[in-house]
Amino acid sequence: MEEIAVPVSARGRLIAALDVPTVADAERLAAALKGEVGVFKIGYQLAFAGGLGLARELAEEGEAVFLDLKLLDIDNTVAKGVESVLGLGARYLTVHGYPHAMRAAAAARGASPLKLIAIGVLTSLDAAELAAAGYDRPIDELIRLRSRAAAAAGFDAVVCAPGEAALVKAVAPSLAAVTPGIRPAGSDRAEQKRAATPADAIRAGADLLVVGRPITGAPDPRSAARAIVDEIAAAGG
Repeated sequence: MEEIAVPVSARGRLIAALDVPTVADAERLAAALKGEVGVFKIGYQLAFAGGLGLARELAEEGEAVFLDLKLLDIDNTVAKGVESVLGLGARYLTVHGYPHAMRAAAAARGASPLKLIAIGVLTSLDAAELAAAGYDRPIDELIRLRSRAAAAAGFDAVVCAPGEAALVKAVAPSLAAVTPGIRPAGSDRAEQKRAATPADAIRAGADLLVVGRPITGAPDPRSAARAIVDEIAAAGG
């Protein structure tokens, strides 16, 4: 896949989330999707089931791997976590958008090719849930704040809702917008509160799209991925 900082192909824009319960399930899914998606994402479910070994294997095979581990802790712990990730050969890593954590991650990354992606505001949250968690800022303001902090820390991208991609670019032009909450027309939004179709996300300025259940839950995941890539391409991606 091309670098995150430059325009990418329609296939390269699609990140397939390997959110399945076992490594064997993930291996079958990855085998079905190779050549149809640009990046394989491994999150908590698969990482805790032994998926970090698969991350290394996929990277050694030349696949781009996105470790969605959302690191957040004291500086030293974040830095040591990043140092361990470097040994896996992953292309991307998520870190919660707290300035201290981002600075520590960037310092530990050094000159390696690992791309660091800040978590802005989870797309499963809305204003009411943020308020319940003690955040007194509107979502847009929090996205602006974290995007500026990510750019200042030397990060490469921010995870945001599709409708917030233009906002990220406006306040931090150096950052790419990575958007989960992608649901093709007719799909169940599940817990996603700030979702969009692949075409709408591309038109809104998203660079990379994270898609999970619309692919993993499809009767034919490869065909589902191909349809999303075709939609991205038709939208100008």
